[in-house]
Amino acid sequence: MAYPERIVPEETGPGILAIHLKRYEFARRWCEGVDVLDAACGVGYGSAYLAEVARSVVGVDVDDEALDYARDHYAGPRTQFRRADLLDPALPDAAFDVVCSFETIEHLADAERFLGHVARALRPQGVLVVSTPQARWTTRAPENPFHHVEYARDDFEALLRRHFDEVDLYGQRRLQTARHRLMQRLDVLGLRRRLGFLRPAAAMLGTAPMAQVTTDGLAIDREHLDLASELVAVCRGPRR
Repeated sequence: MAYPERIVPEETGPGILAIHLKRYEFARRWCEGVDVLDAACGVGYGSAYLAEVARSVVGVDVDDEALDYARDHYAGPRTQFRRADLLDPALPDAAFDVVCSFETIEHLADAERFLGHVARALRPQGVLVVSTPQARWTTRAPENPFHHVEYARDDFEALLRRHFDEVDLYGQRRLQTARHRLMQRLDVLGLRRRLGFLRPAAAMLGTAPMAQVTTDGLAIDREHLDLASELVAVCRGPRR
């Protein structure tokens, strides 16, 4: 199985790109006119998207090659990129109104330490918007070799509540037709997952294939969390 951990828009299929862009689209409502930190910004496409509405965006990443790409392609008057280790970032206290951190926390050896730095860097009324893949149960030996830990819903929420007073949990999922969902429920043996040639049947059931899905074909909401492939949390009240 391939694990696309570094998304470069010009080199990434539209479905995979849409999955990642959807989270920035969701976060954008909290970023209007304020100072934003994009933690683990990668090549910077999301930082630039948020900068269209934010007062300022600082994108940080540990990968120098990704940062060079970001500076060449996405730097602007309200966007800058810096190198930072998220477990020991040189970030000033109370410098940001919003921190976005998408598909990052599962890569970190010490999530508690990272969240402590996030809480310190946020202003008192600040917001963290964070996402991670949803696991059926929390594991520290995931199949993905780039992940240190993958979180079940309750454990992810508990982790965040140790650092924030309020945590609202959402789920990101592909929108599916009713007949597609029915077919999945009938597949009690999991044949679709095990037999790859059955997956194109989604299109015949009225649901866009994942490789071709757009952001309009994805939802981030508080309904059907059990169907979510990723968990997205909005956290307020940082604890220092």
